[in-house]
Amino acid sequence: MKFQFLISAPMSGSGKTTVARGLMALLKEKGYRVQPFKCGPDYIDTKFHEAVCGRPSINLDTFMASAEHVRELYNRYGSDADVCVVEGMMGLFDGYDREKGSTYEIARVLDIPVVLVVDARSAAYSTAALLTGFMGFRKDVRIAGVIFNKVGSEKHVGMLREVCEDLGIECFGCLPKNAALEQSSRYLGLDFSERAETVGLVELLEEHVTWKRLLTL
Repeated sequence: MKFQFLISAPMSGSGKTTVARGLMALLKEKGYRVQPFKCGPDYIDTKFHEAVCGRPSINLDTFMASAEHVRELYNRYGSDADVCVVEGMMGLFDGYDREKGSTYEIARVLDIPVVLVVDARSAAYSTAALLTGFMGFRKDVRIAGVIFNKVGSEKHVGMLREVCEDLGIECFGCLPKNAALEQSSRYLGLDFSERAETVGLVELLEEHVTWKRLLTL
């Protein structure tokens, strides 16, 4: 059985690239063959993926390619993998024309579950309204759960888990504010000298994310 999920976010800057890269590295460290994918015509994040997975990351883009071609690429490159991890772009519904060409469209075309990375540094129960909107906006994709990022304290963790309990959505983890989760955007992402570095990141995700639950999706 092949495991698969898509990492997205409500908006850019939420930490999805770091979380996706860390999960890829963690799963590979656990002995899984991980096939990475990236939504959209992004050829920078794919370099991160390749560095940690040891195999090329494939772009999935419904702006420049048909839905049929995207499915064919996904099935071909993921055929010998244990886990397929797709990293979204921008916010879940952000496309070139409303949601056209968006991460949402890729998730719908491939019929794979979505995990949202939510920046919770300045909110607690207000994230309930945010998640309710994302869960109900389009019914043809499944938002399987959430990973909260930049969480401030154990009390904050408890409040965020209450949100998920009230909404009936799974909380896959609450990541604390930590330098390992901060990724510089200097040089417009063109400096790869330190991008493959995952020291501290894998350990942090293993401690705070129920990654085995992601393999039940």
